[in-house]
Amino acid sequence: MAKQLRTKPGAERAPFRPDIILHFSPSAPAKLLDYLFTAMADRKRTTVKDYLKHRQVMVNGNVTTQFDLELKAGDRVDVNTSREFQTLRNPRLSIVYEDDDIIVVNKGYGLLSVGTDKIKTGTAYSILRDYLKRVDPRNKLFIVHRLDQHTSGLMMFAKNVKAKEAMQHNWNNMVLERRYVCVVEGKLDPPEGEIRSYLAENSQHEVYSTDDPKAGQLAVTRYRTLRSANGYSLVEVQLETGRKNQIRVHMKDLGHPIAGDRKYGAKTSPIHRLALHAMTLRFAHPESRADMNFSTPLPTSFSKMVK
Repeated sequence: MAKQLRTKPGAERAPFRPDIILHFSPSAPAKLLDYLFTAMADRKRTTVKDYLKHRQVMVNGNVTTQFDLELKAGDRVDVNTSREFQTLRNPRLSIVYEDDDIIVVNKGYGLLSVGTDKIKTGTAYSILRDYLKRVDPRNKLFIVHRLDQHTSGLMMFAKNVKAKEAMQHNWNNMVLERRYVCVVEGKLDPPEGEIRSYLAENSQHEVYSTDDPKAGQLAVTRYRTLRSANGYSLVEVQLETGRKNQIRVHMKDLGHPIAGDRKYGAKTSPIHRLALHAMTLRFAHPESRADMNFSTPLPTSFSKMVK
């Protein structure tokens, strides 16, 4: 008879109990704590203050302890009455927005978006997945789009299959704006314009432009010079299509590769990184169809190059 294995007393894993989270939305501007007193009038004021003090209050997807935070009509206020909200603490990845369907993050340069055959952990995907599992072991994460490893900035993940499919199957209609900034070598002439080509990839995984529509995928990039100095130009780039290495190839085609982009012809690397940043991401929410518009500041190192 097989010997039955027994768990030591006290070592049993407690069943997972989901957090009790209350959702509120003010109908008029108000200070956060004043609003919470009104919205949670059935609870003691000291209890409400403790929720705020112990990081159990989230506004528009961000945990806050600021009692006088100004709320606008329609803001989303979540109160976790069970425990403090789990937060992501990682020097190379920060959450810009989160709800039940999506997560928008600011990815640092050098961080892979997703794993490869050789690298499975330490990617934006694995970091976020582990964070979500701490919140609730049942949580899932789905890839919607990617950023190059050496490109920093905004990207989005889905938290359920419905949101993932809504974004991927209607990408061109759902994504309203993707705006990047980069610093290129030299001065663009003309200072603004549009680049259109078909992009293909060779056996060395290098993407290149071709005029043959049968050989590659159409890529359209619009650009505008913001500032030029010190042999560099700060350029705003807007994507009409989202192909692999699209901006990097098109800047090379113009004869002005992105600083730090040795792969695509750059001769210099003054900030020791690829000077490309996904600055703005605007899209229709996959569930509510609300207009979601996110922007990050221009990296300080980019400004210094053209100061």
